[in-house]
Amino acid sequence: MTETELMEIVKKAVAQVCGANEAVPGKCVPGGEVPDLSAVDLQKLLLIPNLTPEQAAEYLRMKARTAARLGVWRSGPRPMTQTLLRFRADHACAMDAVFDDVHEEVLERNHLKTYQTSCKSKDEYLTRPDLGRIFDDDMAAEIKKECTSDPDVQIFVSDGLSSTAVEANIDEVLPAILNGLKSSGLKIGTPFFVKYGRVGAEDSIAKILNAKVTVVLLGERPGLASAESLSAYCVYGGYPGIPEANRTVVSNIHKAGTPPVEAGAFIAELCQKMYQKKASGLDLKD
Repeated sequence: MTETELMEIVKKAVAQVCGANEAVPGKCVPGGEVPDLSAVDLQKLLLIPNLTPEQAAEYLRMKARTAARLGVWRSGPRPMTQTLLRFRADHACAMDAVFDDVHEEVLERNHLKTYQTSCKSKDEYLTRPDLGRIFDDDMAAEIKKECTSDPDVQIFVSDGLSSTAVEANIDEVLPAILNGLKSSGLKIGTPFFVKYGRVGAEDSIAKILNAKVTVVLLGERPGLASAESLSAYCVYGGYPGIPEANRTVVSNIHKAGTPPVEAGAFIAELCQKMYQKKASGLDLKD
């Protein structure tokens, strides 16, 4: 097989993933470049051949209700080319979410200064979860010096295991929380960004700043359905070693889950409730 023949096969496969009827290089592969396959909406892609109109309509109705890969079809015992390419594209998005850093322009746009946990690199962050929960003495002193002390509510952002989730949601969810807390009469701490942060970093932050309610907006471990899922971990009276049952979690924050603005408004109300009840997690009763 020549290189030209191989390129034609790739173009046809990409055209199928794009939902095109035929491989048109100028349409699906402009300039010979492969488009972002992960941007194709799988819920609207009909992959099973030879369906009646009624069957196709019911199939798409089922697909619209889940992010699962329903009816991917096969060629003998193997997945179809477009199915395999999409799987690899989504896997690449998940890998990028884990290994990439949050871009500086996103942090600057939201006026978030960066503080780093005791992890010195991404590799260390991934292999030493314990270091992602603490700060060295110099960094702790810097946080204490530059940020509001004794806040009623302290909110910060962290990359967690998905920089993509932070970049996709923080522009909407963070302002929604802060705006929702404006009229609460509570003392709001200085928002900032923690690089290489685990959930437990909020316990160290609570201790450093003597915060009553602490909230970390953190990128969740990505899957093949989405790399954009953000979560808010909220705790009252946090301290290093606090039981996990004391955390209240708002998860699945992204465009296909709980919309960021809606989540932000809910988190603001939750922070006020936690402050009033002096409790979080399983201790927080309706």
